[in-house]
Amino acid sequence: MLIEILAAGSTAPQNAFGFVEAMEQGGVIAWSVLSILTIMSVSSFYILFSKLFEQNKIMKQGAAMRETFWRAATLKEGAAKLDKNSAYRQIVDDAIKADSDHAKLTDPVEAHDWLHGSIERSQDLIKSKLAVGLPWLATVGATSPFIGLFGTVIGIYRALIKIGIAGQASIDAVAGPVGEALIMTALGLGVAVPAVLAYNWLQGRNKRIGEQIAAFSNDVLGYMASDGGVKPIAAAAAKSAAPAAKK
Repeated sequence: MLIEILAAGSTAPQNAFGFVEAMEQGGVIAWSVLSILTIMSVSSFYILFSKLFEQNKIMKQGAAMRETFWRAATLKEGAAKLDKNSAYRQIVDDAIKADSDHAKLTDPVEAHDWLHGSIERSQDLIKSKLAVGLPWLATVGATSPFIGLFGTVIGIYRALIKIGIAGQASIDAVAGPVGEALIMTALGLGVAVPAVLAYNWLQGRNKRIGEQIAAFSNDVLGYMASDGGVKPIAAAAAKSAAPAAKK
């Protein structure tokens, strides 16, 4: 008798209301909702890390530009010091090309306006590339809670059906569907919150990068419009400090 009691006590009770069990009770709808949310989550994190890599690359290009570009004698010489795929070099190359193309125009167009429009188009292309993928993060953040809510509604509906069939609201009858409903709610929020945070963070970084590119573009435009007479304050200070250091 004692052996039977000890044997019964050593046997762990099986959990019939776990995650897998709740999903199996939900059937095709539960697994479909889980699959959709999983795809959304994986794609969101992929966009997050890929855009971070892209943003860090442009930030490093900006640091390299500030170190070397304005020390050069001409724009072409400065552009040659930048990385071939640099966003800042793209702006300089487009500005140089626009300056050379202005002489080919048959209709009279103000040189400043022509250069300004060309540089602005170059900026817009860079900003558009940086913004790729961010609308998907916004979509995931806005829709994933409702997709989870759809699974929640189905789970509650199934719980009500079981209550109606059983004639009473017993725990064993509704635990599975209610657990499924809560899981769907949690999954929807778990996908939405990181996507919203990533979207806002990446947007803020894009804004700072855009401000730096706009400032650089304005400096290039001022340099070209003044035939090299106008340079950024930092560049002018570095140039004047060089002779002083030699003395």
